[in-house]
Amino acid sequence: MSRQTEIQVLTAADVARCLSKIDVLKTMEETFLARAKGDVIQPAQVLTPFPEDSGDFITYSGVLGHLKVFGSKMSPYLPTSAAPIVTAWTTLMSMESGQPLLLCDSGRLTQQRTAAVTALAIDRLAPNESKTLALIGSGPLAMAHLNYVLTLREWESVRVYSPSLSQNGLKQATFLSLDSRILITNSAEECVEQADVVMLCTSSAAPVFNFNDIGKTALITSISTNAAKAHEIDPACLPDMDVYCDDKISTPHSAGEMLLAAERHHWSADSIKGDLADLVSQQCQKPDYQRSVFFRSIGLGIEDIAIAYAVYQQSITE
Repeated sequence: MSRQTEIQVLTAADVARCLSKIDVLKTMEETFLARAKGDVIQPAQVLTPFPEDSGDFITYSGVLGHLKVFGSKMSPYLPTSAAPIVTAWTTLMSMESGQPLLLCDSGRLTQQRTAAVTALAIDRLAPNESKTLALIGSGPLAMAHLNYVLTLREWESVRVYSPSLSQNGLKQATFLSLDSRILITNSAEECVEQADVVMLCTSSAAPVFNFNDIGKTALITSISTNAAKAHEIDPACLPDMDVYCDDKISTPHSAGEMLLAAERHHWSADSIKGDLADLVSQQCQKPDYQRSVFFRSIGLGIEDIAIAYAVYQQSITE
């Protein structure tokens, strides 16, 4: 059997090595362009609960016809007396042979594709003259988001807030070392005030800031977590915003604030202005910022499969 047809099994360290040589943002852009052309199939996420409310797992599947691969990522959510355990593994398979090509740890893949998708949205949606960037969150995903977004606009101020940061000098120093424009703020209110772009990168299941504290129209991006109906903004805000998402078919059925806004606040998924496939292919209107803009990503199987394929290609050349 040639090396190219062997099943690659990659650990987190293997994946990190491959990722250092991959343009993840470009990979995501190419994936959504293929989605716009009809070459990509995105099934709905499947949430499977464990018995006795002991956790769950989400299956993220996708088909990339232009690359002749398909696969899925499974991500369990395991509550504990402390922080929940969240892991992820991706299987990549060939559409031509039906054989598995790759099994890999997806923790870092998920982190990088999530941040890259947010960056892609900000690049397409944020006003070119945006100067103030706000970030709520301080975990690895928040750090990844900053790394992707710092070069997208000529930011004059980059503010970061997280409740845990005030007591963690080492983490503060890590953030401050990324860029001289970064400022650690003392509250969410201070962080978002007069911001042009607000990135929400938390694992919160409830709103993490007051929308009115921004004081102007802004772009707000959210990733949230896989807890039931988790939402980082107040669902009541959605009817007063221009809403975009990663996938207009899948996202409204999974995003907590969209589900709650539809149930309680007369919001409809029909009002979504566009998704990433629309944005990268220029098939939807960009916002005019007469009101604030909300971009919601839930994480898609096509993103997972696309980045896994890029890692696979890199692994077989080493």
